[in-house]
Amino acid sequence: MVPGPCGIAVRDRLKHLTGEDERVLRLVGDHLGTLASRDLKARCVAGSEHDAELWAERKRALTPGSSSRWAGSITKASHDQWALARRGQLAHIQTLQAGVRTIEHRLSLPVGQAGSRRAPGGYRSKREWFAKTRRLHVLTDRLDAARADWEAGRVGVVRGGKRLLNTRHHLRAAGLTKEQWRARWRAGRRFLAADGESVKRFGNETIRVTPDGEVSVKLPAPLAYLANAPHGRYVLAATVAFAHRGEQWADRIQTNRAVAYRIHEDTIRGRWYLTASWTIPPVKTVPLTTARTNGLIGVDTNADHLAAWRLDTHGNPVGQPLRFDYDLSGTAAHRDAQIRHALIRLLHFAKRHGLAIAVEDLDFTADKTREKHGRRKTFRKLISGMPTARLRARLVSMAAELGITIVAVDPAYTSRWGAQHWQKPLTSTHRKPTRHDAAAVAIGRRALGHPIRRRTAPPPAHRSDEQGHRTVQAGSAAPGREEPRPRIPGPRTRFVRTGYGAKAGNQDTQHRSGCPAEHEPWQQDSLPLSL
Repeated sequence: MVPGPCGIAVRDRLKHLTGEDERVLRLVGDHLGTLASRDLKARCVAGSEHDAELWAERKRALTPGSSSRWAGSITKASHDQWALARRGQLAHIQTLQAGVRTIEHRLSLPVGQAGSRRAPGGYRSKREWFAKTRRLHVLTDRLDAARADWEAGRVGVVRGGKRLLNTRHHLRAAGLTKEQWRARWRAGRRFLAADGESVKRFGNETIRVTPDGEVSVKLPAPLAYLANAPHGRYVLAATVAFAHRGEQWADRIQTNRAVAYRIHEDTIRGRWYLTASWTIPPVKTVPLTTARTNGLIGVDTNADHLAAWRLDTHGNPVGQPLRFDYDLSGTAAHRDAQIRHALIRLLHFAKRHGLAIAVEDLDFTADKTREKHGRRKTFRKLISGMPTARLRARLVSMAAELGITIVAVDPAYTSRWGAQHWQKPLTSTHRKPTRHDAAAVAIGRRALGHPIRRRTAPPPAHRSDEQGHRTVQAGSAAPGREEPRPRIPGPRTRFVRTGYGAKAGNQDTQHRSGCPAEHEPWQQDSLPLSL
């Protein structure tokens, strides 16, 4: 069972800002950004030896140039950024280790040896084998350097983003001028974020938003001369009104509960935005048996669509397969909108029928390496373009608002076994399911606790238990497996008079070859045919 989200973030545009408002915001953001850069450097120097005393020392060093609350927000942001870089460093080490293991395994095999489904074979030629030996030395050196940095607590971070920093050397390819890039770089390095404080007025003393939408900022000490309100505050001419979750936000600030705010500039559109965020209690997940009560929807994630199929409680596909398309080309905002539109259609279908959603717990971190897939660049590009992390986060947060349960299953062999056991049986004259539709059925059956393979027919030679049990779903220890199927009352049940149509209650009591009853010590032997 996938746990729900633990926080909420909403955003609104700061409209009708005056020129003076924008100038003050840029001055405050640049000043606090400089302090944040210094604090991040101090945090990186401390490394893994950082403790509460060093944290307090960093905060005291920032307070004279800003305020106690601004210093607290800056130090917390620096610590979170260092922790994020630390997690990225660990993921990089794991990727290098996977690449080294793959190359070492393939180099140990003879040239040209074929591989299996579980392990790759040797390299195709001596030329490729030699090139991979050099590649192994390169990866080993990188791995040793990364491990040394990890043990020493050194990380590499860039305030403003490494991608934007590298864009400075490719302005013509990015279609930017030097001034445009400089504006984006300064906007990315500004710091205008303040953590919320409970019991304080409207939940935040640094960036305060009133129920009427008035926004005011507590100015740092060196910029206090810019204040246009008492107590060193600057009130913006723009007001905000959160259309999404506005009632929840209003309830929090009216009861003085903590709300964090962030102000940032979109230099491409020339707009300013205010983002409000707060934590929520974790959503209680329902038991797995409750989620399976009405069946569920199995969803297979692909590069350009979501393939879904509804299943009943017994694991049987119901109705027609569903397809929710999205286009992942273009900007990040366009891709994010496409994912939201596809998910909301899926969630609305699940809400109408009162069903849970079963998805794969996908993680392609180890599958994107060139050492594993070699020349299969198209396949590597395909799995790299699948938005598994973003789609999973969006699905969980959106499903929690609609009260829909999400069940995550092991993704192993769902596509292969689904196509093997379900694609052909579900094909008819008017329905042509794809391999992805069959994978959705496999995912749903795994979430329901059923095996992916279908029930098999009795042995073709003769209908007895000599060649094994009639179905693959009933194990040898399953209670009542030899008994007849129970009669389910309903309109499809035929009327049977008393004494007619009765079946044997236990097949073991019949005199059949291979029955356990024939091997009991009290069983009388049959007479020989010669008598």
